Amino acid sequence: MIQAKIGIIGGSGLYQMDALTDVQEVQVDTPFGKPSDAYIVGKLAGVPVAFLARHGRNHHLIPSELPYRANIYGMKQLGVEYIISASAVGSLKAEVKPLDMVIPDQFIDRTRQRISTFFGQGIVAHISFGHPVCHQLSAILAEAVESLNLPEIALHKGGTYVCMEGPAFSTIAESNLYRSWDASIIGMTNLPEAKLAREAEIAYATLALVTDYDCWHPDHDHVTVEMIIDNLHCNAINAQKVILETVKRLKEKSPISEAHSALKYAILTPLDKIPSEAREKLALILEKYL
Repeated sequence: MIQAKIGIIGGSGLYQMDALTDVQEVQVDTPFGKPSDAYIVGKLAGVPVAFLARHGRNHHLIPSELPYRANIYGMKQLGVEYIISASAVGSLKAEVKPLDMVIPDQFIDRTRQRISTFFGQGIVAHISFGHPVCHQLSAILAEAVESLNLPEIALHKGGTYVCMEGPAFSTIAESNLYRSWDASIIGMTNLPEAKLAREAEIAYATLALVTDYDCWHPDHDHVTVEMIIDNLHCNAINAQKVILETVKRLKEKSPISEAHSALKYAILTPLDKIPSEAREKLALILEKYL
């Protein structure tokens, strides 16, 4: 199977990477079913990367339907060690403006219908998740944004991403609650990805792209669908520039992340007591410990 060290997950508005060369579509089967779409494997700046449209290229999957485990396990099958996750988000702070970029360092889980672990069914593991993103990968992502000097776009380093269930957006009461928690942005997808990437020992960082203010903002009701689509389009263009620059920097220096050994002390079930079915299902994740 084709191998790529860097994985890219594209969110709403980002369904392809225009700068990819030597492109091939790779269909992957996983023990957790089919991923959201075929992986688009090619080269950015001469570096092999695997791109996945999170909601499918036709945006046919709501956040609760996403095959999170298959998406991350498929990345692992392709040899991915770093995932850059681009995501459309709403802003919970006045200073975080539409079209701004946020590289969050914390998450709050408000989902109810997601399976966010590979474990269970005879094998128990508890990963450390106090710092849910890779700080080295996040730092490289931030350096890439800053080096581009994108006009009229502010970068916010750090902040909390509230991951809600969806697909409906927040009520005003919920939005104000999240603001009282000092959260910066709100989205529907990244926390399950971050948890599963950590279990798969893949470094993970989010590039959050602000489309609009969440409904707490007094001007929210004046936002039109056309305005949001325009912002998604602008965000997708800028995200591709940032991802390309990040890949160039990862080519020069690929940091060893704490995520790369996340399972070292996390597995509580004695290895010789793991049921054969679970051992086989998670072979790719467990192989260096078995």
